[in-house]
Amino acid sequence: MREDSVVQIKRFSEVNLSDPFFDTLKSAYVEFDNWFQRKAQESAYVVYDDSGGIQGFLYIKEEHGPIRDIQPPLNAARVLKVGTFKVNPHNTKLGERFVKKIFDCALEWKVTHLYVTVFSEHEGLITLLERYGFKRYGTKDSANGREDVFIKDFISLTGDIEFDYPIINAARNKWLLSVKPEYHSRLFPDSILRTEDSKIINDISHTNSIHKIYIGRARDIPSMRQGDVLVIYRPAEEHLRKGYHSVATSLCVVEEVRPRNLFPSEQNFVDYAAGYSVFTEQELREWFKKPLYAIRMTYNVALPKRPNLVALIQQAGLSPTEYWGLRQLTNQQFTAILTLGQVYEGVVIH
Repeated sequence: MREDSVVQIKRFSEVNLSDPFFDTLKSAYVEFDNWFQRKAQESAYVVYDDSGGIQGFLYIKEEHGPIRDIQPPLNAARVLKVGTFKVNPHNTKLGERFVKKIFDCALEWKVTHLYVTVFSEHEGLITLLERYGFKRYGTKDSANGREDVFIKDFISLTGDIEFDYPIINAARNKWLLSVKPEYHSRLFPDSILRTEDSKIINDISHTNSIHKIYIGRARDIPSMRQGDVLVIYRPAEEHLRKGYHSVATSLCVVEEVRPRNLFPSEQNFVDYAAGYSVFTEQELREWFKKPLYAIRMTYNVALPKRPNLVALIQQAGLSPTEYWGLRQLTNQQFTAILTLGQVYEGVVIH
């Protein structure tokens, strides 16, 4: 489990069970208080607001199949169960941040299936889960009533970028895209460098969202297509040694590329980008005065190891003389970056 400055890892014993956040869970599950106390030494992801109130809680655990308390039973050797998943809606896309945490753990723990049980009245949560590939599988009956069971697998691709998320289809073109340091970690919070201050990560839409929008003017952007794979590259700050502090950090997938002339108005552009870009509304309005392209992408994977510029040149075969703002990668270069980045097995399907 990994935490950041917004999503913290806490033992159950450190979490205030009396917080009003838990009231709906207590009313839905008669055994919730006892269950919570039994988990005292286990850990969960928790999000607090500025006054210390809980805004989000996520508990996940590994189980060994077959899972027999759901119908039909799930015959899988290792499964990730989402035990508790709740957020207070406050327009920051925190639910998406938690979905990514769930998938990150599933990939790191090398499970092929994960599941969650949900009462049918929680329509918002169900919509979120189904958007990212959870399928209604069966039911679970208990003293609390009947819950629906939703399952996500990491075995096959459907061709739908959101539904397949976070799995990546490597049959598409690959690109290296540079994102400036002052924007990088606010846009890709799980890819923050160890040398950076985690306080730059906030509970805001463009940080939490699985979807990101990059705005730029690089010459080759029009050549990108839906489904293409992006390796995000963070160049070093001016005062640091470029070869050792410029690093590849993340894998993303292109959802669409839109040039300025496809936005019918300035306001349409602002509405499109505001929740997913690091730029303020005024900055977006300034951007709209110039030629631009908006790349909408999914943020799939933070590389467990960040290969630096020296490694990218010497071991992945990237040319030091080519433009590093945006450049197309060969299959061999991309595969070498996956190896250098120690990407979890199964994330990229060739």
